[in-house]
Amino acid sequence: MSKELKELENLKSKLLTEIQKVKSPKDLDDLKIAFLGKNSSLMSILSSIGKASKEERKKLGQTANLVKKAMNEIIQKKATELEGKELLDKDDSFIDLTKPLWKKRLGTLHPITLITNEIVDIFSNMGFMILDGPMMEDDYHNFEALNIPQNHPARDMQDTFWLNNGCLLRTHTSSVQIRAMEKYKPPFKGIAPGRVFRHEALDASHENTFYQCEGLLIDKNISVSHLIYYMKELLSKVFHKSMKIRLRPGFFPFVEPGFELDMSCLICNGKGCSVCKQSGWVEMLPCGLVHPNVLRISGIDPDEWSGFAFGLGLSRLVMMRYNIDDIRYLNGADIRFLEQFQPVL
Repeated sequence: MSKELKELENLKSKLLTEIQKVKSPKDLDDLKIAFLGKNSSLMSILSSIGKASKEERKKLGQTANLVKKAMNEIIQKKATELEGKELLDKDDSFIDLTKPLWKKRLGTLHPITLITNEIVDIFSNMGFMILDGPMMEDDYHNFEALNIPQNHPARDMQDTFWLNNGCLLRTHTSSVQIRAMEKYKPPFKGIAPGRVFRHEALDASHENTFYQCEGLLIDKNISVSHLIYYMKELLSKVFHKSMKIRLRPGFFPFVEPGFELDMSCLICNGKGCSVCKQSGWVEMLPCGLVHPNVLRISGIDPDEWSGFAFGLGLSRLVMMRYNIDDIRYLNGADIRFLEQFQPVL
């Protein structure tokens, strides 16, 4: 191989080494002159091709053109890179679409989701299954199997959204306890968090779409003391302290005896406000021992098995936990409200 061919093959490697040292357009211009200018080694070789033999002249010409083209491409790529850098330096508003975001804007979880996840964790650790059921229910699971026949006055207590297909939007998550008793053999225990619907007037503590968590435990020799233990355990874990509660007699066709469990209002510290209707207490959950008729309808022998059930108001629990004074915020679309809650990491 001639001296000129060897030099041509080394020129591209030399350029790749030297171009790493270029920091500005002026440096690049100087480098271009040195490698492609009229006094460069490449031009010297090109001017000497005419003196070479016929066989070597063809080889030198082809190689020199390929090297020249490759060197121009290397220099052009570097020029584009320097141009982009110069734009970034001059204009702070310039956006490099290939660059990662300088600051990530984190999303948030809805407070209902936060509380639901926490409730699920608490009950899972106590051995409860997590149950689910349809929001569009049939009359049997929402009413009849819960000891609420067609003409029962308890139906008037729940303003129901009836649908054209004869079904309804479930008025409580209690319908899931029926589906659970149909599916599982006792003993078992589970909770069913979810959305429910009531056709009623809106105010600071009432919504037509809100969230509950049904709880059910079926075993032998279950009493009210078991119910109270689990409810105190739940509230103490949610609020990280012992909560002041009270049990009032309450009528619910699917439990006997039935109770209303109230907790001291955390919005006003029991002094009275619009959320607790000036009473100092907030109704948290109806509860009681599962009615023998409900067990019997679901195929469970009430002489052998007993249990308790409760319906925890998740929306009201959220209000107490985060000191929210109007339930309507929870279904609103104000992003400023949602941004108050913890980010998703």
